[in-house]
Amino acid sequence: MSHFGVVAPAFYSHFQAFHALASELIERGHHVTFFQQADARRWLTDPRIGFHALGALSHPPGSLELSLQRAACSNNPLRLRGVIRDLCATTQMLCSELPAALNQRGVDALLCDQMEAAGGLVAQAMGLPFISVACALPVNREPGVPLAVMPFAYSQDARSLRMYEGSQQVYDWLMRPQREVIREACRQFALEPRDGLDQCLSPYAQISQTVEGFDLPRTRLPATFHAVGPLRTPTQSVEGELALDPERPFVFASLGTLQGGRMGIFRQVAKACIRLKAQLLVAHCGGLNVTQEAELKRKGATWVTDFAPQQWALANADAVVTHGGLNTVMDAIQARTPMLVMPIGFDQPGVAARVSHAGVGLKLSRRAGAGQIHDALAHLLKFPLEPLHRLAAALEQAGGTRRAADIVERVVRTGEPVVASDVS
Repeated sequence: MSHFGVVAPAFYSHFQAFHALASELIERGHHVTFFQQADARRWLTDPRIGFHALGALSHPPGSLELSLQRAACSNNPLRLRGVIRDLCATTQMLCSELPAALNQRGVDALLCDQMEAAGGLVAQAMGLPFISVACALPVNREPGVPLAVMPFAYSQDARSLRMYEGSQQVYDWLMRPQREVIREACRQFALEPRDGLDQCLSPYAQISQTVEGFDLPRTRLPATFHAVGPLRTPTQSVEGELALDPERPFVFASLGTLQGGRMGIFRQVAKACIRLKAQLLVAHCGGLNVTQEAELKRKGATWVTDFAPQQWALANADAVVTHGGLNTVMDAIQARTPMLVMPIGFDQPGVAARVSHAGVGLKLSRRAGAGQIHDALAHLLKFPLEPLHRLAAALEQAGGTRRAADIVERVVRTGEPVVASDVS
């Protein structure tokens, strides 16, 4: 049996995806250890999963919270530089400390998040097989397709193509610090120069939590790219305890763990729902206090809580309001629930563009008022569900965590690239 190391950024949603894959691999007899700063250990709830703390000096215990607060404000141009500095500091720390830690733990192969360059760089420097996993939208680039972080609708007219190219140049300019960190790591490891995350991906296998029908049209993905759908741990279905009124629409609103404190968005959603005479469940993931919860109820929310049984809520909701986190969007598709996406940062604008392109929901600015949200939700209550049914069927056939584990095992067993057409 093999010992897998996991290299992922210290974000809850990314850890959850790898947690599911790790648990499946452990069930098959393997060992799995996560490598990250000490604060990230709290997200691992399976006691069988190992954890190796790194960055005792550069990322000491207690330092993650401030980094997460900066990440929650990544949509603010004035604060984006701080977020980029944090990403660069983590990559530098991992490139410096991972090799010794991997040798100490006797790791045979790496599972590497696409959003963290250090995993692939260290694996190649050490001659370890590695698999890239896209927990967010894939970072794979190709001409004619906007970057995952961009909000653009898909089109192949000349104006759109110029816009895609120009936005990519702006993005690359903003990410210059990351490029320099990657280049320096390549020099230290005696690797061929690389400029970005998309050049640090595995030649063995790349796994995505999406399916082909959800992404924008692509023609140049590598043969080793596997769209397996969401990586989830099988759990017993949790029933909600809310007394729903079948005569009134039910709306579920969640902005994820990083953005749960966005009181302004929740306030406008509550006002819209009271105009719509809809029941509203707000799950703020601990981002709001008791006073704010009470205010939302006065504004029109029926229930306000920190965490809700999301699968149950989505299965019963007539519409969901989301920030566009990929996990929530995939869950909504599986539940066949139309979405109103109000993106905030990271790849959420790109997710919103894909929701619109796939015909499974609508998108609005995060600054939209109650009137706009009311109109969008009213439209979603009459939304055609055929695209949702089609994508949900694709997700059910994609294979999920088990297929991802099959691919990982095959890479380690053969030491060869795993082509998508060869995996059932």
